[in-house]
Amino acid sequence: MMENIDKRLRAEQFRDRMARALRETGLSQSALARAAGVDRSTISQLLAPETARMPNAQVVAACATALGVSSDWLLSLSDRPESAAQLLAASMSLTEAPRALVDERIFAWHREAEGYKIRHVPAALPDMLKTRALIEWEYAPHLGRTANQAIGASQDRLDWMRQANSDYEIALPIYEIDTFARAEGYYFGLSEEIRLEQLDRLELLATQLYPRLRLSLFDARKLYSSPITLFGPLLAVIYIGSHYLAFRDRERVEIFTAHFDRLVREASYGARDVPRYIRGLRAQITGLNLPMRSK
Repeated sequence: MMENIDKRLRAEQFRDRMARALRETGLSQSALARAAGVDRSTISQLLAPETARMPNAQVVAACATALGVSSDWLLSLSDRPESAAQLLAASMSLTEAPRALVDERIFAWHREAEGYKIRHVPAALPDMLKTRALIEWEYAPHLGRTANQAIGASQDRLDWMRQANSDYEIALPIYEIDTFARAEGYYFGLSEEIRLEQLDRLELLATQLYPRLRLSLFDARKLYSSPITLFGPLLAVIYIGSHYLAFRDRERVEIFTAHFDRLVREASYGARDVPRYIRGLRAQITGLNLPMRSK
């Protein structure tokens, strides 16, 4: 008897959801039958009151496709009417990443996550912590607008961070700041004057803004990370060069958050140690050769 009750309940739920989808799409029973490749009488029987008939998997799939919903939702196996493709599109997006500081998409994500902690592994030194001289050296060949506009935008981001209710946690690979200090690799040709000014600014901000801003250094030989920004529990964004790959589903955001937290937990230099490490780099540049803190 219980099996019959369950069968009737499943049929009633299927009928209700199919009727709801028909109303929302505006399709007639005849139009649905044509789209699903079945007789109109089949659709009429499935929608008939008190019927206990359940269609086979092929008919369910065809009706779901025609109605723009998932088969699982029609069968009450899911509360989300979207298809798998629609769910994927909603949870993941690809957005163009301009080679400029004036990036309204990134700033919009920051505003959306105001009040949440923002975790960040930058592709290079964090833009909002850079000096004007470094920004001009780095971005001048790429900016589609004046350097003053770009520098102003960078300052706006830093000012917003200071005023917003969001805390920032930045994890940077040690090699990034080391190669910067030595003017190697990406930073080849960068003058000593610019490097010293930038290190002074990093030390000042890492000290002045702590604990709202926490900067740590991790060893990429032990733990590697692609450039990524986590906007609280809302969004995880991976920078892949010309585009941002953004995830909004909770499971992936939690995975990337755990990854970031491990970078901080196992960092070679935590937020309290970074200013001293920066002073050591500065001393190496000026030839003072003061001992750097090691672990």
